[in-house]
Amino acid sequence: MTRLRKSPSTFTLLLPILAVAGFAAVVFAAARSPVGVSGREVGAEISNLKPTVLVVDRTLAKEWKDVGATPASAATDLQVFRRLSLALFGMIPSLEEIRSFEADTRPDRLDHWTRRMLADPRFNDYFAERLARMVVGTEGGQFIIYRRDRFVEWLSNQLKDGVPWDHTVRSMLTQQGLSTDRPAVNFVAAAINEGDIDENKLAGRTARAFLGQRMDCAQCHDHPFAVWKQEQFEGLASFFGQTKQTITGVEDMPVQNGVQQEYKVQDRKTLKDRVVEPRVPFHPEWMPQEGSRREKLAAWITHPENRRFERAIANRVWGFVFGKPYLEPVDDLEDPKDGETDMLDVLGTEFREKGYDLRRLVQTIVSSKAFRTSSEPPAGADEKATHLSECHWAVFPLIRLRPEQVIGSMLQSSSVQTVDYNSNLLFRLIRITRRSDFVKEYGDFGDDELQLHGGTIPQRLLMMNGQLAAEVFEAGFFNPTSRLSVMNSSDEKCVENAYLVCLTRRPTAEESTHFSGRLKDLKGGERRKAVEDMMWSLVNSTEFSWNH
Repeated sequence: MTRLRKSPSTFTLLLPILAVAGFAAVVFAAARSPVGVSGREVGAEISNLKPTVLVVDRTLAKEWKDVGATPASAATDLQVFRRLSLALFGMIPSLEEIRSFEADTRPDRLDHWTRRMLADPRFNDYFAERLARMVVGTEGGQFIIYRRDRFVEWLSNQLKDGVPWDHTVRSMLTQQGLSTDRPAVNFVAAAINEGDIDENKLAGRTARAFLGQRMDCAQCHDHPFAVWKQEQFEGLASFFGQTKQTITGVEDMPVQNGVQQEYKVQDRKTLKDRVVEPRVPFHPEWMPQEGSRREKLAAWITHPENRRFERAIANRVWGFVFGKPYLEPVDDLEDPKDGETDMLDVLGTEFREKGYDLRRLVQTIVSSKAFRTSSEPPAGADEKATHLSECHWAVFPLIRLRPEQVIGSMLQSSSVQTVDYNSNLLFRLIRITRRSDFVKEYGDFGDDELQLHGGTIPQRLLMMNGQLAAEVFEAGFFNPTSRLSVMNSSDEKCVENAYLVCLTRRPTAEESTHFSGRLKDLKGGERRKAVEDMMWSLVNSTEFSWNH
């Protein structure tokens, strides 16, 4: 690959200041807690979680046996550690974290580190953003009445405080007030257009996000392929028919100026408005008799017998950590069948019985054999057998990293210490602004984030010749390139650390020999430039941009 060298930018010139500010933290890196700001561990005790993981693994094993799929061998602990960091933080682990992880000699260290990572504030923030995309999308909306940033922050706090998912969903569906004062109200405020609430948008998003059902096509006519009818969609939209945007925010107003507020649609045949009463598409007996329309809808959606609710979030979270959902499409699942159970039922039942704990759900999935198998097909498997194993989660799926995972990993590679809440404030500010700019240029997946996307030529050019790629590894005082070039006992050690920083693995013998030969006998600036080129090459390798 040919590399274009650029003149130093403000970010490059600031690197020495940032590095000096964080130098003391680097010196004592081994003593730093990887748990995060609070230092507490969150999640199920390993002994309490194992029975559930065992059921999940048995379900997988039965599926593999039924279809004749051969599971891949187990992945290495370091490979799983990289997957965990990408899934829970949106970035690869730092060299500091890798050293701490490898120093942990417990045989079940992956379980302990999973709990630690779930307690890290980075998990709250990253998963909050993923959940926000599911429920409100990525559009900024009307800033005065809709604040997506407040909504994401609220979701992050819900995760931090361990609020059950069903409570969180009920808050989104029922909250009233101003978007700034009561952040949950932004779920409804996101559907406000020119002062009016779009009931159809809310109905469609509610069904997709919380039930895993795509009812949007029934908005104008009966669904041509599914069971959904137009009257069912209209009945769902009617639950939001008394919700209005006022000067005091979002409010439920059954009566306004002495007039009963009803949801009305125009009849296509008569062209006259007709009143639509609130109606749920199935199991109306789950809906309580008391409460506002939105409160009744929220109670119905989160009803303990509503398998769609728990299956929908189990499928989403599986998609968040693997890169693709267990069943596709993620928002158009088949109706659950009476008397039949699958993986989503196993996870959903556990989720409900353990208090709708999202952390526990994540912890269960990443502890499964599916998450901890190798991404390499079983030895000797032909193309048909490999495809069979891939379709049934017997091989860890190879998925392109999401845009924010790419930039998060690039920025983490620019520091040997962990980029988190303990990082220098100036570095964190630059990281936030640079991430936003990069994601826009790279191409945001938007609401359809769990659909598989192929790479593009502009993306590769941005990685190879973009300003950020040049800045991250440009040799400078105290940045990782300079430190790796001067602080290692040998050329081989320098190459090894570069691979750990960029790819979370050690080089093969051939790779070590190749790059060590390029570093041999180089001193000063020439050596720093050689290390810079090596790290740039690793970040621009195909391996860097994939989960594996």
